[in-house]
Amino acid sequence: MHLQSLDDVLVLLEEGNLSRAAARRNITQPAFSRRIRGFEDWLGVEVLDRHTNRVDISQALISNEGEIRALIARLRELRTKIGRYDATRTTLAIAAQHAATCSTFPDMALRARAALPGVQFRLRAGNLNDCVTMFLRGDTSMLLCYEAESVGPLQFGPDILRGVWGNDYLIPVVGGALRYRVRDKGRVDADTPTIVYPEDSYFGKVLHNSRRPFGVPGSDGSSCTVTAFSSGVRELILAGLGIGWLPFSMVHQEVQSGALISLANAYGKEPLQVAVYADSRAMTARELMDVWTQSV
Repeated sequence: MHLQSLDDVLVLLEEGNLSRAAARRNITQPAFSRRIRGFEDWLGVEVLDRHTNRVDISQALISNEGEIRALIARLRELRTKIGRYDATRTTLAIAAQHAATCSTFPDMALRARAALPGVQFRLRAGNLNDCVTMFLRGDTSMLLCYEAESVGPLQFGPDILRGVWGNDYLIPVVGGALRYRVRDKGRVDADTPTIVYPEDSYFGKVLHNSRRPFGVPGSDGSSCTVTAFSSGVRELILAGLGIGWLPFSMVHQEVQSGALISLANAYGKEPLQVAVYADSRAMTARELMDVWTQSV
């Protein structure tokens, strides 16, 4: 099977129609139909339901569109790697939680390049569930994420190594004009606006399980803005739109400069670990685990 066959199938899924798909591929409909028939012969399963007056795309093919896209991306990446292979350079794909991408990965990249000068990174940021999916699907060889005791570590099979880069913690911070509403003991009024995480996000679960104030929607009576992206939370807090929780490593410079005020003394802080997972079958991933962590 050629990569062209997968491209044909993807265009067919996007267009939902043989004629339009053939036009996009700049061939006649009969020729395009023969290509799809060739794909079916290779697959051993028909992906088109052929009726007298119409042709429908099978639900089995439609439901696997995401896998087809991922396979095409991996095949093209493999072709590029082989075509541009350089024994002195290695590219490693890492699925990284949005917050970890902003807060800890820059330091990790500096240490990695000092120890392994030829390493290059392909960073794929997302929420934790998406990152786990990419990692398990084989799109990446490593996973970088936050973990909290109140939620617990991720569970993988014996081929997956786990290590800890270091410790961090979520702290409540306030910025902008709201800094002037902080009272002597580091508390704010109950009606202070909040920037919160959805309850189904990782930080939302952490704060909900620990019963932290103004961590998730409905935790108090104040008005709130809800977003799952910690980098967005940071910008909203800096603008003075609300109080919210962020990893200390993401905001330590702003706290030091006074752009943000930490309210951890009044409301506490939530311990986190920066966890790294690696596929033990990937040599570069194993080497980076030795550079970054003490495996546990």
